[in-house]
Amino acid sequence: MSPLPEIIQALLDPQAYPDPPQKVELMQTQMSFVFLADDYVYKVKKPVDLGYLDYTTLEKRHFYCQREVELNRRLCPDAYLGILPVTGHGGQIIFGGQGEAVEYAVKMRRLPQAMMMNALLANDKVTPEMLAGVAEKLAEFHRQAETSASISTFGGLDTITVNTEENFTQTEKYLGHTISREQYQRIRAYTNRFIQGNAALFKKRMAEGRIKDCHGDLHAAHICFCDSICIYDCIEFNDRFRYCDVASEVAFLAMDLDHYGRADLSGDFVNAYVTRSQDEELRALLDFYKGYRAYVRGKVESFKLDDPHISPEEKAGVLTVARHYFELAESYI
Repeated sequence: MSPLPEIIQALLDPQAYPDPPQKVELMQTQMSFVFLADDYVYKVKKPVDLGYLDYTTLEKRHFYCQREVELNRRLCPDAYLGILPVTGHGGQIIFGGQGEAVEYAVKMRRLPQAMMMNALLANDKVTPEMLAGVAEKLAEFHRQAETSASISTFGGLDTITVNTEENFTQTEKYLGHTISREQYQRIRAYTNRFIQGNAALFKKRMAEGRIKDCHGDLHAAHICFCDSICIYDCIEFNDRFRYCDVASEVAFLAMDLDHYGRADLSGDFVNAYVTRSQDEELRALLDFYKGYRAYVRGKVESFKLDDPHISPEEKAGVLTVARHYFELAESYI
């Protein structure tokens, strides 16, 4: 593992915080350093360029912190508190000091980990009624979500093809590691056949205004059953991944429920959403988008294998998860 950057090491000190916590825990994603500090979470973006996102300058990281707060308040308004500068002055690096901003962080209320859908699934504590609540919240969100002629183009063949081809290009380096060459070729051939064979349906969805400014990353770990249902951590870094057919968004969570071995709950969720949205037509696209979303998850997990700050032990687990998502993507063919 590479050593943590100096700023990140400094933020492990409880005295770096406005209200010093009892302890600070560090978690990492491919894109962020996440500090758990008692009742709050502070999220600092990594200075990375992953092709589909670019956080390489302080200005860009500040901008995307602002976007993260703004967009996530749509579905989880109480958790996103704002942005704090990380300041450096007199050799001291702290949150919200008087010195020059050397970094920025999104500040959130800490949501109860035990009430996350992925944790509840692991303990067999998710019910059809809970998923009906998620479906109702999501259907209402989609009803009000922004759409336009410009946003609708993201449901067209050109953009869908760009998205899927990008997936295949970015996973070539993992052939034989997280995905077999045979899986890769079979999924790619099916994807291209489906897109070309369903051009009229994709066009119809665009005309009907089914392409919206969605959440973009709707899987179980991003849903919390706290005082109300909180759906958080949407995609802020690339509009192209958030502007999508509502069928793709529904398919994402349905796929993740399949990933947890709960095809029954996946069906309950889809049925509840269709009932509330009256969008029966999305069923024709469901398996295609499930496969697409499973492939994206396999790709993102694979990317973690290249992160120098993630331990070898963690990477062993990542390898297993990535392979499972690629197997799941193939199962939808």
